[in-house]
Amino acid sequence: MNKNRPKIGSNITVEPIRSLQDIKRIKTLLAENPRDFAIFVLGINTNLRANDIIKITVGQVKHLVAGDNLILREEKTDEIRRITINKAAYEAIQNLLSAIQDKKDDAPLFQSRKGHKPLGISHLNHLVKKWCSAIRLKGNYGGPTLRKTFGYIQFIHFKTDILTLMENV
Repeated sequence: MNKNRPKIGSNITVEPIRSLQDIKRIKTLLAENPRDFAIFVLGINTNLRANDIIKITVGQVKHLVAGDNLILREEKTDEIRRITINKAAYEAIQNLLSAIQDKKDDAPLFQSRKGHKPLGISHLNHLVKKWCSAIRLKGNYGGPTLRKTFGYIQFIHFKTDILTLMENV
């Protein structure tokens, strides 16, 4: 039994990345890794859950341009969502598309390094923890950190009210 694992049914709270400077530092850290950079940028620029991000396929994004909507069905709610892709997310996705080998429509956009399978959620959690640790952030971070960072930045830096954020989540 792994003593570091939480007990079944327990909740683990992760934090957002609160500083724009820390976000820039992580982007710099990931600049040479198109997959990780795209995950990070898409995660902090949309309100998508980590599970939904890793399920995006090449066919869902390859024809998008900045300002277009990414349409997907959320895993948790089973609802159809329309997510506007901003310029930063568009550029990160295009950079990733130029770097990946398997560009079939049904291929995962965020591929595991072991073949052409989708990245797993536990590995995404590990990656976010690693990025935050690399820039010496104190606290608990994981996959949901990306979505929480989006909400935090919208609320604190862009003064988006809570009701608007809640309606779009």
